Amino acid sequence: MEQRKHTIDRRVARTQAALHRALISLILERGYDSITVEEICQTANVGRSTFYLHYTSKDDLKQRGLDSLRRHLVDSAGRAAPGGGPREGFDFSLAMFEHARDHLDLYRALAGSRGGAVALGTIRQILSDLVRDELSNNLDKNSPDAIPQELVVQYVVGAYMAMLTWWLDRGAKPPPERINAIFQRLSSEGVNVPRS
Repeated sequence: MEQRKHTIDRRVARTQAALHRALISLILERGYDSITVEEICQTANVGRSTFYLHYTSKDDLKQRGLDSLRRHLVDSAGRAAPGGGPREGFDFSLAMFEHARDHLDLYRALAGSRGGAVALGTIRQILSDLVRDELSNNLDKNSPDAIPQELVVQYVVGAYMAMLTWWLDRGAKPPPERINAIFQRLSSEGVNVPRS
């Protein structure tokens, strides 16, 4: 019985992975908006009834892929720093840079379509939730000059998304570790502009 369950689970995972790969390849080829469920099924070599066993629509398929990204970033943010050293702030950032580098063509394709705007909006929401959670544990809300938490969330996520876009437009160079170090430095120290 246990062996059969693992076989079914692997088969489900393979089918879902094939559908996600098909969606990504079609987005890269033609953009998100014009893709149909039928085309996704043909590309994945999966029947429509099988598709609908797993997903309700192409939007559902895309959203579940983004949910997988959320889990990946949450898991990354929950891990301690390598070597047991102190954790950086905004622990999701390196994992997000690495994910974007590993899926560079996908992120570029998403940036150019209506469906991509929805996906990027969802990514922004995922990052906002992660920053909000981190700040709720670390922000001094009783300080008389405290900045509203939601303003800080929007500032950090806006800066991160701008940096991510800038970096991807340059072919994901420098490496993720370096761009992450720059993000960490800017988010913790800010920009040191001399005042006259």
